Amino acid sequence: MKKWQLPFLVLLIVGTVLIIRQQQSMPYQKCSGLIFGTTYHVTYQYDDDLHAEVVAKLKEVDAALSMFNEQSTISKINNNEAVKPDKMFLDVFQLAQQISQDTQGAFDITVAPLVNIWGFGFKHGQEPTTHAIDSLRQFVGYQKVSYNGKTIQKQDPRIMLDCSAIAKGYGTDVVARLLDEKGITNYLVEIGGEVVTRGISEKRVPWKIGVTKPTDDTLHVGNDLQTVLNVTDKAMATSGNYRNFYYKGGRKYAHTIDPKTGRPVQHNILSATVLCNQCAKADAYATAFMVMGLDKAREVLERNPDLMVYFIYDDKGVNKVWYSPSLKDKIEQ
Repeated sequence: MKKWQLPFLVLLIVGTVLIIRQQQSMPYQKCSGLIFGTTYHVTYQYDDDLHAEVVAKLKEVDAALSMFNEQSTISKINNNEAVKPDKMFLDVFQLAQQISQDTQGAFDITVAPLVNIWGFGFKHGQEPTTHAIDSLRQFVGYQKVSYNGKTIQKQDPRIMLDCSAIAKGYGTDVVARLLDEKGITNYLVEIGGEVVTRGISEKRVPWKIGVTKPTDDTLHVGNDLQTVLNVTDKAMATSGNYRNFYYKGGRKYAHTIDPKTGRPVQHNILSATVLCNQCAKADAYATAFMVMGLDKAREVLERNPDLMVYFIYDDKGVNKVWYSPSLKDKIEQ
């Protein structure tokens, strides 16, 4: 080493040590609240409190995608009002259409009328008749809506859009992008169980997220874990019927509706967890896999190598697990 290089090497080492010390001493901020009818929790390493900015971003998503907000973009489209879709709505709409095509309609944001008639929209719990189901199916189908560059076009004005199976994931992505823009390298964003992480936790270890055992639990009191996954620098979403169902006439009705049949799904997947680089995508595919079942889901995975999954399924009364080979090194227990 030449003598003139030594001072530069020393400065580099000292600078690196100072940066590491600063990162270790910088506090982890936490904020939480309610959005989209569920809770959110954000943990991030940063000097400033960003809660107000997080809330502002979430309100933007709500203004685009919430069916409970009468002034939202999606509500106006459902009411057939003349409205130019905002960027957030279009981001979600176009991604939803892509995933609908890839899953042959297993994921479909026009399924709302069928979900509602089965009682999960209006909580009446009455089993619909075959005639009622068939009458609504004519208003369901992702191919019946499109974007013409200016507005959302519906083949029938009675078609309703519902982005609830992708909006939480998208909102999680939006908050994660805000933190990325701030240069934050260590954070966890969680909205209603959908997660995006970067870097390490305040315990100086990778972020770890539990996958709940699928047991009938309408009161949401069970917290037994099936496994723990290392989800650092990934997005994760889980869909399952074990907490959203009702019994009537001795039969169990799950909340996931098959858009093609108009009826609750009847197959062996109990819980579908998806990991990838985009939470909105993970959210939508987790729902689609619950509709498709194990065999068809595997076909989708073959053409989407960026998706990693952890399925819990019923095999003649015994819960079993199937997961992507690429997920093996992320399983903690």
